[in-house]
Amino acid sequence: MKLSNVFLAIFMVALFVACNFTEEIYINDNGTGKMSISFDGSEMMQMLPSNDSTQLEEAMDSTLVFRDLFREKKDSIAQLSEERQAELKKLEPFSLHMKMDPENGVMNFDLFRDFNNVSEVNDAFNTFQSASSIGPNAGSKPMPQNPSNGATQVNYTFKKNTFTRKSEIVDRELFNKSIDSLDSAEMFLSGSTYTFKYHFPKRVKSTNLDNATFSMDGKTMVYEVNFLEMLKDPESIFIEVELEK
Repeated sequence: MKLSNVFLAIFMVALFVACNFTEEIYINDNGTGKMSISFDGSEMMQMLPSNDSTQLEEAMDSTLVFRDLFREKKDSIAQLSEERQAELKKLEPFSLHMKMDPENGVMNFDLFRDFNNVSEVNDAFNTFQSASSIGPNAGSKPMPQNPSNGATQVNYTFKKNTFTRKSEIVDRELFNKSIDSLDSAEMFLSGSTYTFKYHFPKRVKSTNLDNATFSMDGKTMVYEVNFLEMLKDPESIFIEVELEK
């Protein structure tokens, strides 16, 4: 099984196939919780080339713990630039669960971590991009040196019964370059979605999102947006949720 070639093919095809991401957060009464960003690539799995260099010969279901990986690769990491080391440092609290089953057309990736305060998980989507540059190659290859896209930043807060998610562009020049690179894949990405799924310790009293849906107990909120539109205008995604006291 040539897993490194499979993983490379996955992210090349990702540019031309509808992608579905889910950002899921669980927040407890004391502010602790868990966050995950998952990617459903089942449609992509069906489009992967089946030649000898990319075919996945058997199913895979494994979890990569980045803290353990970085301990193992500490000598390689020490040789990277300080900027790249800082990028990798953000991955330490995360684990990446990878499940691929070519026979049943299943391909899922789930980057997850626990937190003491939701503000600790800022830049989670950029972290997901960094994780994808490592993936299954990590066990047999040197640590990659490709920097993640640091043009945008996402900040989360949970204070005084109010949750917020705010995106901002921190490097306009880099952001414009990343938008230009989307042109060739725009017609394919137009069908991609990004879903926010938030679980709160109390019922939601109000939110600024007109199209959000809620669970029967009022504690879970789901909001779906077009992935391409979010990439082009990340600052348009501002989420504020007030909980009942």
